[in-house]
Amino acid sequence: MSSFDYVRQNYINLLSEIDELGKKVGREVTLVAVTKSGSDEELMALAGAGVRDIGENRPGELKRRGDMLREAGFTPRLHEIGNLQRNKVRLIIEKVDLIHSLDSLTLAEEIEKQAKRLGRTVKVLIEINSGREAQKGGVMPEEAEDFLIALGNYPHIEVSGLMTMGPVCEDAEELRPYFKETKDLFDRLNERHGFTDGILSMGMSDSYAVAIEEGATLVRVGRKLFKSL
Repeated sequence: MSSFDYVRQNYINLLSEIDELGKKVGREVTLVAVTKSGSDEELMALAGAGVRDIGENRPGELKRRGDMLREAGFTPRLHEIGNLQRNKVRLIIEKVDLIHSLDSLTLAEEIEKQAKRLGRTVKVLIEINSGREAQKGGVMPEEAEDFLIALGNYPHIEVSGLMTMGPVCEDAEELRPYFKETKDLFDRLNERHGFTDGILSMGMSDSYAVAIEEGATLVRVGRKLFKSL
C-alpha cells in the first residue's frame, strides 16, 4: 500500500460529498484541488487518483507543477486562483486554463498582451469583492457590470463567470449572504451579457457546502485533500 493512499481516499470522499451536494441542488459542481498545502509527492498521488482540475495561488508553482505533471503524463486543467501580479502573467499564460482573479483593467491589459503574443484566448473569472473590504482585491459588486463591459475591448480574454472569496469568518454560515449576493449578481450579468462557461467559483475547504447551496458551480478545496486519515 502506498504511503500516499490517504490522498486518493480523501479525493474520492470529497468528490462523493460534492456530488451528493450537487444532486440536492440539481447542479453539477466542479472541484478544483488546491495544492498549496500538499507536497509534490502528494500532488502526484492526487493526479494518479484522477484529479481533473488543479489550482495554485502561486504563479511560479503553477508553472512548475504543471510542467511536472505533464512530464509524468498527466494533463489536468490548471487554475490560477490567487492574486495575480502583472509581472507574473507571463509565467502562466501559455498553459493556464482559467484565471480566477481578474480585478483590474491593468491586469487585463497584461493578460491581453501576453495572450495575443501566443495567439491564444485566455479564460478568466472576474473576482468580486463581495465583502466590500478596502484592503482586499476584487471588483465591487456595483462596479462589476461596467468592468465586464470594458473587458469587451480585449479580444484575447474570454469571461467565463465570477469568483468571490468573502470575508474571513469563523462560521461558514456567516458567508451565506456574500455568496447569495454574488449569485444574484452572476444571474443578472449572465442574463444581460452571457458568460461563456457559466462558472460561479465560490467556497473553499470550510465553506464549500454553503457555497454550493447558494449557487456555486465550482469550489476550491485544498486542506481536506492532504490531511492524513
